[in-house]
Order: sequence, then C-alpha cells, then structure tokens
Amino acid sequence: MTHHDEAAAVRPLALAWVSRHLEAGERIVRTEVLHGGITAEMRRLTVGTRDGGTRDLVLRTFVDVEHAEDRLDREAGALTLLTGTGVPAPGLVAVDPTAAYCEYPSLLMTRLAGRTVLDDEGLETRLPLLARQLVAIHALRPAERPREYAALTTADTVVTPKGADAVAWAAAIDVIRKPAPPCEGRFLHRDFHPGNVLFDVAPARPAGARITGVVDWAATSWGPVDLDVAHCSTNLALLHGPAWGLRFAEAYEEAGGMPAATASERLYWRVRDGLAFSEDVRSVSQAWREAGRAELTTGVVEERLDAYVTALLDAPP
Repeated sequence: MTHHDEAAAVRPLALAWVSRHLEAGERIVRTEVLHGGITAEMRRLTVGTRDGGTRDLVLRTFVDVEHAEDRLDREAGALTLLTGTGVPAPGLVAVDPTAAYCEYPSLLMTRLAGRTVLDDEGLETRLPLLARQLVAIHALRPAERPREYAALTTADTVVTPKGADAVAWAAAIDVIRKPAPPCEGRFLHRDFHPGNVLFDVAPARPAGARITGVVDWAATSWGPVDLDVAHCSTNLALLHGPAWGLRFAEAYEEAGGMPAATASERLYWRVRDGLAFSEDVRSVSQAWREAGRAELTTGVVEERLDAYVTALLDAPP
C-alpha cells in the first residue's frame, strides 16, 4: 500500500519531474515532511527499487523564497564540487532552479544517514567534531570559487534586545561600524551550525560520536573563515549557553583552523554575527522549539544573545 500523508504529498508537476530522474522500474512509495528548516519545504521520498528494496531521496522546494534561483544554483554547484572530497554532503540528483518543470524552484538529492542533535547532552563530545568538520570544509580548494560572501547586518539594522546591556550593545555596534578587516578568502559553508550537521546516533555508540553529513549548502561563499566560525559560535551560544560559543572558537583553532591573526579582527566577525542574530531571534527560536527545544522561548534566546555579546566584549584577547 502506498502511504500518503496529505501535507507530505508532492505537487503533481514536481512528482512527474522527480519520477523522470529515477532509475527504470523505480517508483515513489512514501513521502514524509521533514521539519527544522526555515526557508525551504523538505520532503523525504522513499523510492521502491527494482530488487524490492528502497532508497531515500530528499526534495527541497523553495515556495515564495527570495533569490531561490541563485540559492539553488549555488547549492547544486556546491554539491557537485563536494563529490569525492571527503566532506560528507548529499549527492545532487537533479535541480530545477527556475521552476521550468516543477511548481516551484526545487532540488532533488540523496539522503544522508544520521540526524541533527540539538540537545545539551553530549555536546562535550560533539564540539571538537564540529570544529574538525569545519576545518575540513575550509581546507577545500575548488577549481571554481563560489561568489564573495555578503554580510547583511549593519550598525543601523541591529535590534538591541529588550532588557539588554545598552552600554555593551552600543560598544558592540561600534565594533561593526569599522570597515571589515582585510582577509584571505576561503571556501565557506556560510550556514554551518548544529542544525545543518547530521550525527550517527546508532544505539551502539553514544549520541553524536560521528558526523555523517553536512547539509544546506545554498549560501556557499568565498570569504574569511571567521565568518563560519562566528556563525557556529553564535548558534552554540544560543542553543547551549554563552560559554559554548566562546569554546567553539578555541576548538576550531585546536583542530588546526587558522582564524584571523589578531584578536580585534576575530572580535569583529564574532560580534558581527552575534548582532546579525538580533534581527532573527524570533524565527530562529521558533525553529529550535519545533525541533524539540521547547524551553528556548524568544525571551530565553534574547537573554543568551545579550550575555554572549557582552562576554565577547569582555573576553581577554
């Protein structure tokens, strides 16, 4: 029997498109909505194979998303580039960035084993794994560079959280008024954080003892490694507490990563990313609550953000 959850049903044109990219004799036997993403609809498609087995694909659909074509082109390019590099990423099956075939811009890829782990438990083990994985991504030297990074936050768009330390936030905003420090470019994931990393959670091994995949390559860019380090640090600070954000930057260096040479340059990128979150606290905390972290209300996340930004400014160089 074919199982179809109504919400999980793939739209008719997309279904026809996916079917054209299956092997002869294969068919979709089940579809399931995957939760946790903010921008895209994600569906897991279970494909019945000719020998009676199954394999899984993932369909990513951008419904009314700005710059969908650019993001899908970037992701398709990144997945192609990552094939065979040792960085565990999905395999690209097909992409329809302009919705020439599907109802909306879409990308079809292989499904990786593992799942995201956002709990506090086991973080001590996962932190160095995250750091090593990011160092491996930054070590890639693609023949064709992705486009230059864009940093959207400005001193004028920052939203100081209610009840935050106004003096600290004013000082932080002053940090990013300065021009960005000059840097050597590297290949960046640009949205590297625990929500985009899959861990092996086999019963035989403690939760998250091995990374099985890194997903969501739609913002791949070229720029300073500090951008990726800072982004993962802010996420960890908000998910698990400010000290973990500070710890990640150290773990990245311990793993062999080469951030900016001076403390003031590193501070610039870390503060910049922290302030960028001030504009998105509501949507980020909602996604985390939907993923099972019910205690991460907007208020809790804002308090952590305030504590983290303050800690960055107080941290000894």
